Amino acid sequence: MSPLLSFFSSIDPKARPGIPVKVQLSEIDESMRTPSILFLSAAVCWLVIGSFFALVASIKLHSPDFLANVEWLTFGRARSAHLNAMAFGWANNAIFAVSLWIMARLCKTAVRHGGLLIIAGIFWNIGVTIGVIGILTGGLTSVEWLEMPPQVAPILAFSYILIGVWGVIAFRFRQLGHVYVSQWYILAALFWFPWLYIIAQTMIFIEPARGTVQAITNWWFAHNVLGLWFTPVGLGAIYYFLPKVLGRPIYSYYLSVLGFWSLALFYNWAGVHHLIGGPIPVWLISAGIVASVMMVIPVIVTAINHHFTAVGNARATWASPTLRFIVFGAMSYTLASLFGSGMALRDVNVVTHFTQFTVGHAHHGVYAFFTMVMYGSIYFMMPRMLNREWPSAALIKTHFWCCAIGIGIMLVGLHVGGWIQGMMMNELTPDGNPKYTFLEVVHALVPWLFSRSVSGVLLTIGHIAFFVHFFWMLAGPKISRYREGPTLLLDSIRGEGKAG
Repeated sequence: MSPLLSFFSSIDPKARPGIPVKVQLSEIDESMRTPSILFLSAAVCWLVIGSFFALVASIKLHSPDFLANVEWLTFGRARSAHLNAMAFGWANNAIFAVSLWIMARLCKTAVRHGGLLIIAGIFWNIGVTIGVIGILTGGLTSVEWLEMPPQVAPILAFSYILIGVWGVIAFRFRQLGHVYVSQWYILAALFWFPWLYIIAQTMIFIEPARGTVQAITNWWFAHNVLGLWFTPVGLGAIYYFLPKVLGRPIYSYYLSVLGFWSLALFYNWAGVHHLIGGPIPVWLISAGIVASVMMVIPVIVTAINHHFTAVGNARATWASPTLRFIVFGAMSYTLASLFGSGMALRDVNVVTHFTQFTVGHAHHGVYAFFTMVMYGSIYFMMPRMLNREWPSAALIKTHFWCCAIGIGIMLVGLHVGGWIQGMMMNELTPDGNPKYTFLEVVHALVPWLFSRSVSGVLLTIGHIAFFVHFFWMLAGPKISRYREGPTLLLDSIRGEGKAG
């Protein structure tokens, strides 16, 4: 039988009847080690690379002469390189590693066709590398979140097909019985992302839509990458690691159902509110506003579920490196989402639109929520895949505090500065003319942009500490195999990774 026919036979439901054989979690961790480490190593490298471009772009906002003579580091290129290195390099590699590792564990069956993930990981990172180099050399597009040259899209699409197929195969051969909350979110995300990416590439580059439909498509894609790709994977990770480390079940299964389906129903429409005032149908804007406000339902429901799962374990939560990041991310999800619903209201949007407030809101969701959850997930995964302890408690603390304080400073600076910026732009004289010139608004914003650079320095220090610690962990000595179970006492800051 040819390799291709053998592959299709292996995923044919009729070819392997009966209940799959349940295997130990340690065996699953070992079988997932190579693809997971590949994705995570690439993710951590892209995190540091993206941090460099972020710092350059941030400094240029208040000091335009910084590296002014370096053509490939102009603001437009540095900012786009930062966005794509972080979104497609760091975030997507982290998603592939964390979500597929969780899926394999919850399916509780032997991992099949792991080579697909290795091939996909290699091609995905080749594609991202070509894309970022294309941005830096002037080949970028003008479409936010899709700045990489369109020629990169087939490479990324091919890579993602292999990853998505593997996720479906893993779920197909799961141990029959209960489907966990985390699996709902991960499976949904695996189907949502290719739909978003293919539609955006088709309607913007391959067969461009006419007029403002392109702008609608761009915001539909950009906003839903956050809400239907990063968010479900982040929530799926929280739903897995929070009860796993605490050794207790999720507070309410029914709240989980309500949170999942309301997210799936409302978020798809929400991004259009960013085009308030644009030349597009009013009904579409109104639908986006209503959907954004209705997002309060899944946010509050999820917050209640997470809170009552962790309530009474504050000391243990603080002691665990995993939960320290996870809980920080879960709280940030609630706040960022409520801010987003408020920003959809016309009276608020008229102030926040076209300001640094929107930039701060994006960082609130992508970094304070999603990225912090990915950090916590990695701190849990690595010891179990490598059978090694995290070498340094000091580096974990450095990583957490630099990132937590850094993103805190950024959020305060961009939200407050953005609000002041919006108020100044909207303020009129008695005769109806703008009260402040554009340069006066920019001058008032400079101190807040400087605070963003300060936060960028702290974040970069945290990322470098994480980078050093991650690769130190890879080179560390092997210890005895972990025993899976409640990890509350062992997964602590005094014994990083001694869990499971």
